[in-house]
Amino acid sequence: MKNPKRRLFVLDTNVLLHDPTSIFRFEEHDIFLPMVVLEELDANKKGLSEVARSARQVSRFLDDMMRNVTKEQIDAGLQIPSGLSGNHGKKPAAGRLFFQTRDLGSGLPEGLPGVGGDNLILGQTLSLQKQQPDARVVLVSKDINLRIKAAITGVHAEDYYSDKTIEDADVLYSGVQKLPADFWESHSSDMKSWKEGDRTFYQLSGPAIADWQCNEFVHEDSPSGIEAMVRKIEGSTATLELTRDFRSERHSVWGITARNREQNLALNLLMDPEIDCVTILGPAGTGKTLLALAAGLAQTLERNRFAEIIMTRVTIPLGEDIGFLPGTEEEKMEPWMGALMDNLEVLTRSEEGGNWGRAATNDLLRNRIKIRSLNFMRGRTFLNRFIILDEAQNLTPKQMKALVTRAGPGSKVICLGNIAQIDTPYLTETTSGLTYLVNRLRGWAYAGHITLMRGERSRLADYASEAL
Repeated sequence: MKNPKRRLFVLDTNVLLHDPTSIFRFEEHDIFLPMVVLEELDANKKGLSEVARSARQVSRFLDDMMRNVTKEQIDAGLQIPSGLSGNHGKKPAAGRLFFQTRDLGSGLPEGLPGVGGDNLILGQTLSLQKQQPDARVVLVSKDINLRIKAAITGVHAEDYYSDKTIEDADVLYSGVQKLPADFWESHSSDMKSWKEGDRTFYQLSGPAIADWQCNEFVHEDSPSGIEAMVRKIEGSTATLELTRDFRSERHSVWGITARNREQNLALNLLMDPEIDCVTILGPAGTGKTLLALAAGLAQTLERNRFAEIIMTRVTIPLGEDIGFLPGTEEEKMEPWMGALMDNLEVLTRSEEGGNWGRAATNDLLRNRIKIRSLNFMRGRTFLNRFIILDEAQNLTPKQMKALVTRAGPGSKVICLGNIAQIDTPYLTETTSGLTYLVNRLRGWAYAGHITLMRGERSRLADYASEAL
């Protein structure tokens, strides 16, 4: 307490439920847990939901820290172990964990109505401020309304930032860079080019390469300019591979052609056998699901590279039981898979043979496309599967890790989503599991990302998305 820079963080229950490891994320600073937080953890521990799992995990962490400790040690604060802080770009934990061991009184104004959990936490924080004037007491909560009440009553409150992958969603990696106008003048002095089969490669060096990532796309902003993928970076030298052009009918993928540059680049990633994980972001109507499904069908049925397509998406509320209604897992998931059915209708509408031909094609596709629920993914391993995870923006980083690690040898994972449409409580554009995946796999030799910009659904949908 002699150190005027000492900070004491009071954690709200929702922070612990959102990230069970949050108590290890505050570096050298101290943490205070009010008794009402332990009560709320106890109330949330029952069940099989993600919230219940998080509550039990926090309780186990606290139990491990309190083994063989005395009441005097608890009053003095428990040393937070540093081994569980993880590799999140943070310094190891070095602070102390304090529990509420006595009645601190309530520092709330008399006019503040109600005695709910939020007000109890707020009152404890106000009392701590008065009793420890040498420490900067900070209330950490994911609850916006609690932070507003804290500001009104004179408590410094903050959101939980340690799970943010980036500071601003606007700077999220897009997967594409435009080449400067003078690029060839400054990079073509010792350029090499060669062909391998139908593929064309360039090797060059120069200042622009410092900003490139492996599997990032570069292009010239002109109709005849090149589009290429950065295949390898070694020091100041990069190897570029010209992309395939999927805009023409001759090079269509299951009858689908790219309608703009970003869609063409997305198909290059989806059809590339060297890339194991593809993330595609974009607003509604940009073609994310259609492109992924077309690429999956082409590689499953035409090239036999994959045994089948696994299609899944986040059901809101995520983690709850999908019901005791009669039917199989697929039949219970069908109400959530309208996007799949709509896109299959587009992909089979040009089949010849009339209604009988279309019915036979739909039966074939249904045999090779399996719909799975996220609730039963733990412990599974998918071999030689083309896995499409739709609406991935509603996953937490922890859930995203659990799903991507289901992929076995020969499988490819496609994660689709729009971070502007997040429905899960406590998730934002910067803390979504999809943002986390894009940022963590950026530059890895076997992963690729592209952000689709232009809507191609219809002129009505495009205009409505801008005007309404």
